[in-house]
Amino acid sequence: RVTLLDLIMAKISEKSPVTNEETMVFLRHADFLAGCFQEKCQAVLKLTSAADAKDEEALITIRLLDVLCEMTSSNGQLEHLQVLPGLLETAVDILRLTHLAGKQTVNIFTATHAMTGQEEISHPAVGFKSHLIRLIGNLCYKNKENQDKV
Repeated sequence: RVTLLDLIMAKISEKSPVTNEETMVFLRHADFLAGCFQEKCQAVLKLTSAADAKDEEALITIRLLDVLCEMTSSNGQLEHLQVLPGLLETAVDILRLTHLAGKQTVNIFTATHAMTGQEEISHPAVGFKSHLIRLIGNLCYKNKENQDKV
């Protein structure tokens, strides 16, 4: 599943123009991926314990967030994702939960807290909060209703 999400990410990131048919496929995939993220986003909280550092569902959730961030960076998919019911609320809720989890244990969700000395940051959840903030910002971009919700 992670590989499939990587392939979707590569296709979305391409700078070549897309046809109307490809746009429709992207929109259907956006609905599905946003729904998966909303269902699975709590799995990321498992990563706070060392025993679950390689939890597959959490890793998939992290890649889903990356794909959604990339999709909301494109005007074609942005407007569609901005009106999806519950996506913005889910992103804000999981941001709150990761913030609280980071205060209670070692904060693996933020790069500045994950660094100790000069070692390389390798935990998959590093930067998760910044990607959530990016998604929330993208969903609020030029959308007064979403801005008011946040």
